[in-house]
Amino acid sequence: MISRLPPPPAAVSAFTALDAYLRRIGYEAPCAVDHATLAGIVRTHIAAIPFENVDVLLQRRVSSALPAIYDKLVVRKRGGWCFEQNGLLGWALTALGFPVMRIGGGVMRVERGDAAVGNHLALIVMLDRPWLVDVGFGGSLAEPIPFAEGRHDHAPFDIALKPIGEGWWRFEEWIGGMPFSWDFRPEPADDSRLAAHLVALQTDPASVFVQNLVVQRRTGTTHLALRGRVLTESTPWAREKRLLMSGEEIVAVLGDTFGLDLPEVAGMWPSIEARHRDLFG
Repeated sequence: MISRLPPPPAAVSAFTALDAYLRRIGYEAPCAVDHATLAGIVRTHIAAIPFENVDVLLQRRVSSALPAIYDKLVVRKRGGWCFEQNGLLGWALTALGFPVMRIGGGVMRVERGDAAVGNHLALIVMLDRPWLVDVGFGGSLAEPIPFAEGRHDHAPFDIALKPIGEGWWRFEEWIGGMPFSWDFRPEPADDSRLAAHLVALQTDPASVFVQNLVVQRRTGTTHLALRGRVLTESTPWAREKRLLMSGEEIVAVLGDTFGLDLPEVAGMWPSIEARHRDLFG
């Protein structure tokens, strides 16, 4: 079953909206319903649009409605999280003629159980074979991978996809240390579960996105992650950490490193610094 995504924002033609999206991500190659186009769009999307949760920390409601996502990520050149990133990509691929299925995942279901299912949105795209696509997990997946058991080198990440029984599959990523994972079944997402988690992730005090700043971006084989006041740059050869010292420095890093113009984040410094003390003393 293939999901049908909503039309582009009102008063914007499908062609104009799609063209603006492709310009936003810097995709300049010809478009066709083939693997080369799919992989190219995924790579440029990941490089152009960072993962970020700034609106959650500023207590601005994050919507899963396509017009709101389009305005934020394309028009205002912001980033977003999985519901926004894969929601936007799913619409664009569908507009180009790709058969797209939205799937609901459970991040760390291995620890949290089935209650986690629906806290992540990803895509399966059907071409010569089904392909797993995810531009909303912080940039670990550099391009589509076959929906089949296997391991993949997406430097600086190692990636694995495997069946785990009863129709479930597990996506795992490593960048040193223990794997981080999400589980899913290859079936259309339950929109009610997605909606419930969308609310919880931006309102529950236990949500990591409520507790701390998270911004991530991949460019080639370099992965950049800002968590609170710690900026980490990971490459296939090394990982370097830098401790940011002020709200103004965070704003500068958001602009220079992640392409985000968000001067209001400077005012979040007291809470970011307090969270750092809670975590690291």
